[in-house]
Parts: sequence; structure tokens; C-alpha cells
Amino acid sequence: MAKYNSFEEMEVYQKALQFGVKVYKLTLSDEKIAKDYGLKDQLQRAALSISNNIAEGFERETKKELIRFLYFSKGSAGECRNMFNFLLSLGYINNDNYYEYKNNVLEISKQLGNYIKYLKNLEKQDKLNQKNL
Repeated sequence: MAKYNSFEEMEVYQKALQFGVKVYKLTLSDEKIAKDYGLKDQLQRAALSISNNIAEGFERETKKELIRFLYFSKGSAGECRNMFNFLLSLGYINNDNYYEYKNNVLEISKQLGNYIKYLKNLEKQDKLNQKNL
């Protein structure tokens, strides 16, 4: 947590925010998706949830809570991947769009996983230091 002063400084947050905006624009501009209200709503919520959970976890001001919310964020990234698999299967998006969005969200998911590992290691070090006092 000491690594950042605000969640806006986090690269993974910036990428998640950009991804959310990109997904929102897709859901509003693509005629097939825009007319499928349930699908559109679910995709928008999942995409926005990635950055929202990063922000909420950070603002809880503990490593434990941040890790918890980063897992929620990672789960939302998985939900987005599944939704893009579904969109491709329905023929709502082409292969190029599918791989573009899938690669974006995979990168975010990997960054979240790495940050979770980093924070867990910090927690272990904190516990060891606590025992040595």
C-alpha cells in the first residue's frame, strides 16, 4: 500500500478504467449489443466493476481489504472474458474485436494477480517482523 498514494496512480487501475470506457463505448455503438439490454447491462457492470473494486479496496486502507477487493476485481475480469466469449459465439463481434478485448482484459487480470502476490508477500513479511518484536 505504501507503494501508491492513491489508486489513480496504479497502472492496473488506469488500464482497468480505460478498458471500462472502451467496453462502454462498444455497448453503446454496436447495434446488436446495444439492443440486447440484459447483455449490454451485464457487460457494462462487469467492465466497470474491475476499476471500481480496485478503488474501493484501496480506500479501505488495509492490505487485507485491498487484496480481498483485488480478487473481486480479478473475478470481474474473468466475467468480462466470458462475456466476450459469449459475444463471439453469438456473432455479435468479429475475431479481431474478440482478441483485442480478450487480450486487454487478460493483461489486466495478470497485473491484478501479480499485485495480489506482491501484497501477500508484504503481509507475510509483516507477520514475520511482528513475531520478531
